[in-house]
Amino acid sequence: MATDSAMPRGDRIRDADRTRAELLEVATRVFADQGYAGARVDDIAAKTSTTKRMIYYYFGGKEGLYVAVMERAYSRIRALEQEVDVEHLEPAVAIRRLAELTFDHHEAHQDFVRLVSIENIHHAEHLRRLPTLPGLAAPALDVLTRILERGRQAGVFRDDLDALDVHMIISSFCIFREANRYTFEAIFGRDLLAPGRRDHLRRLIGDLVVDHLTARSSAVP
Repeated sequence: MATDSAMPRGDRIRDADRTRAELLEVATRVFADQGYAGARVDDIAAKTSTTKRMIYYYFGGKEGLYVAVMERAYSRIRALEQEVDVEHLEPAVAIRRLAELTFDHHEAHQDFVRLVSIENIHHAEHLRRLPTLPGLAAPALDVLTRILERGRQAGVFRDDLDALDVHMIISSFCIFREANRYTFEAIFGRDLLAPGRRDHLRRLIGDLVVDHLTARSSAVP
């Protein structure tokens, strides 16, 4: 069996990429389930086909791995947001599409929601250390800004909301549905992730955003 040094460079790179991807996938689940404080590097290594030594080699340790997990999680949703066809969809359709995309993403990636909740417990101290932190906001706000500008130019969107306002509205609804599922059900007896209510809630977030953007501004002149 060839050693790493004896492998062709392309094979070594692919093997390294596979190892990093596996570590990130497993670490995402462990951090989401156990939190940053509760997660152990030994447990993460034991759930993969690699070793604890490789975690330190690729990520420098537990904190470096956790930061890489956070970066990967945010990068995925930002990449999806960039896929919205801003230029060829009507503004109301585009903003609804973006809201539904966020709804679908958070439902399919519940680990993301738990990671966001965990990082807020830590006052975003790890997220702030990301070298790519400035780039985490730009993609989402760029898409929203372009949709809002087209809507205003067409005379269908109000002009007293900025992209971050709209992002907050969409994110709040979609995060709440996932993060508060169990407490909401315990108090009100309704499972927010029940399949029978999915279409209603998905349509609701689209309606809320579109109706709010197309409503007459209540701002005092």
